[in-house]
Amino acid sequence: MNPKQITSILKRLAWLPLLMLGGCKMVLLDPKGQVGVDEKSLIITATLLMLIVVIPVIVMTLVFAWKYRESNTKATYRPNWSHSTAIELVVWIIPCVIVAILGTITWKTTHELDPYRPLDSDVKPIEVQVVSLDWKWLFIYPEQGIATVNELAFPVDTPVNFKITSQSAMNSFFIPALGSQIYSMAGMQTKLHLIANHEGSYDGFSANLSGEGFSDMKFQAIATDEQGFSDWVSQVKANTETLDLNSYPALVAPSKADPVRYYGSVSPILYETILMQYHNGGKHAAGHEDHAGHAGHEAHAGAEMAGMPMNAAEETH
Repeated sequence: MNPKQITSILKRLAWLPLLMLGGCKMVLLDPKGQVGVDEKSLIITATLLMLIVVIPVIVMTLVFAWKYRESNTKATYRPNWSHSTAIELVVWIIPCVIVAILGTITWKTTHELDPYRPLDSDVKPIEVQVVSLDWKWLFIYPEQGIATVNELAFPVDTPVNFKITSQSAMNSFFIPALGSQIYSMAGMQTKLHLIANHEGSYDGFSANLSGEGFSDMKFQAIATDEQGFSDWVSQVKANTETLDLNSYPALVAPSKADPVRYYGSVSPILYETILMQYHNGGKHAAGHEDHAGHAGHEAHAGAEMAGMPMNAAEETH
């Protein structure tokens, strides 16, 4: 086989990775929010920097293998050769420069894209409290006094401040089109700040295996204009179901592929009670309305453990 034939084969094989990706939705490379855009930029920049080393190595591997093949009698045979200062400088300096540049970029963007860092915006953010259940997602809107299951909505170009916890197993809250994912853990609170810059309905799911119903643990994140969000809130409020400490245990029961569910009103202490249910030996578990009198004390005590400011817990109550 001559060099031209080998080159022709390699050109044809180069298209195979693209054909394999033909059915993929490259969501991470088509972000709909600023956080996702910044993450996409970091992914592309890091990949290109690494390819500065990877591509020449692949090319040289093929060239050297062909040039110094056994049948090539024209290749110089130098069995005693062992060192080249020029080669040593190239193989050390270039990777060191790349690592230094990549490290600087990563350090800067790691702090800029910290999921706990509030987004810079002139628009007042909305707060959503998230609880991962087996196997569904509960979204509580404390300012609107509503709750939903497996459906999330928010105005476009408005920062969304998520407070996230879990009823039991650890999960991972992820909306790929908008950016970062973060874990939900029982008895603890994590935070995530996202924004959607384009209207649309985006897939959300758990990115952490949590049992047999994990594969159906999905939800829709709907980004709409202000009027659309107001209409959505009114639609949820029109539902007569209430979610409180008495009705919550029925929702907690494990289930699979749950449909969207609306609660027109929600107990203002429900989220804090869920967050605190495993503290103090689990004596204040959600599901008993008479614990409401202790909720303020529990939220106050759990603020330090959950990473909440003490004054935030007091303002809640």
